[in-house]
Amino acid sequence: MNITMYHYLFIGLMLFLIGILGSVLAKNLIKVLIAIEFMLTGINVNFITFAAYCGNENFDGFIMALFYVGIGAVELAVALYIFYLMFQKKESDNIESYSEL
Repeated sequence: MNITMYHYLFIGLMLFLIGILGSVLAKNLIKVLIAIEFMLTGINVNFITFAAYCGNENFDGFIMALFYVGIGAVELAVALYIFYLMFQKKESDNIESYSEL
């Protein structure tokens, strides 16, 4: 059995759906951030799949995937710092404690 483009697209879709499900159902802010990273990983898998299978001569899909990795790292660092500041004030990691935001 050969692995085709659709197998990779299915993996990307599953990662994206796990991220959506995790961000909706999680009560902990750290878990929500990890779920968002799953969503970004699913998008990266799709970018790289289309770049590899559709004859991308300019490496646009690979460059976009690298760009998303950088954006994800910055997003996670900023979100963790904001969470750290909120945790110092409320001393709770439950999202429902921050309902006034």
